[in-house]
Amino acid sequence: MKKILIMVNRDFVLYNFRIELVERLLQENYKVYICLPYGEKVDKMIAMGCKFVPVEIDKRGKNPFRDLKLIRSYRTILKRIQPDMILMYTTKVNIYAGILAGRMKIPYLMNVSGLGTALEYKSIIQKLMISLYKKAARHAKCLFFQNSENQAFFEEHRMYSGSQQLIPGSGVNLKRWHLMDYPDSINGVEFLFIARVIKEKGIEEYLAAAKQMKAEYPDTKFHVLGPCDGEYEDVLEEYEKNGVIQYHGMVQDTREFLKRAHCTIHPSYYPEGISNVLLESAACGRPVITTNRSGCRETVEDGVTGFVFEQKNRAALIRCVRKFMKMENEERRAMGIAGREKMAREFDREIVVEAYLKKIRSKGVN
Repeated sequence: MKKILIMVNRDFVLYNFRIELVERLLQENYKVYICLPYGEKVDKMIAMGCKFVPVEIDKRGKNPFRDLKLIRSYRTILKRIQPDMILMYTTKVNIYAGILAGRMKIPYLMNVSGLGTALEYKSIIQKLMISLYKKAARHAKCLFFQNSENQAFFEEHRMYSGSQQLIPGSGVNLKRWHLMDYPDSINGVEFLFIARVIKEKGIEEYLAAAKQMKAEYPDTKFHVLGPCDGEYEDVLEEYEKNGVIQYHGMVQDTREFLKRAHCTIHPSYYPEGISNVLLESAACGRPVITTNRSGCRETVEDGVTGFVFEQKNRAALIRCVRKFMKMENEERRAMGIAGREKMAREFDREIVVEAYLKKIRSKGVN
């Protein structure tokens, strides 16, 4: 049995967005190892037939001693398992595992799922990250990019010159995220914000829009779903106390909220690959309002499946929400159906799964 090692930083990232690939690999008789910190989804993947390889990752930390420990752990793991192919995701994993795999001459595929804030702006940190990514990507059998802007960044900085492919993000499972009946608007229109509550995800723009639109349309509801990192806890509490929003914290299954929602607002300016929030909302037949930046704009046809506005522009967001409010509910429903059709046409997760399997097979790992 050929051994595939999947390296990622979180269990839900693998389970929620890439489990279909894991299933196909197991079905095709590959021995699948998953290397990541333990989380509640790990047991489900073990039950499927995966071999779990635990590792500690300081996901956003910059402590060099912890990172050195991670590098040592990765080296030990690669020597012990000796995989026939490695699939790696997320920046820190890509860099450390990529450099090691290259040195050890182990074939690997790298997924660039957004560049992160460190690469977003010119700085000493950006120069360091570019240098590290060059070393990490040098021997990759293929780099998968989730949006063309990230791909162009690699080309501009000459970070990689080998095989590369643009894929539709992580794709969306069209069976799990099925087309839902569109709700009526008798009791008002409901909007969703689904993201980690941080500035870069556009929470301040969302709150400003909610406050304005509640004044104009009192029956409108604005929900916030996602973990709060602390900075906005008091702010959310105040807005909820004043009846502007309803905050639900971390939600395991957002489909229950999508059932009664009329639209998802994703005002993000975070440097991500392709927003899964937008893919899942559109797949369920919900119009989306989002920013004109890479990772977001690719998922929307402005005026057809939703609306697009310039990032960090509160007035522009409010105009989009006001325009949505003035639409007939049947027009909103039609917009959601057009979004679902776009997902089926361009973002089906099977497209991503087949891209990976084709590369794995082409490298003789079958």
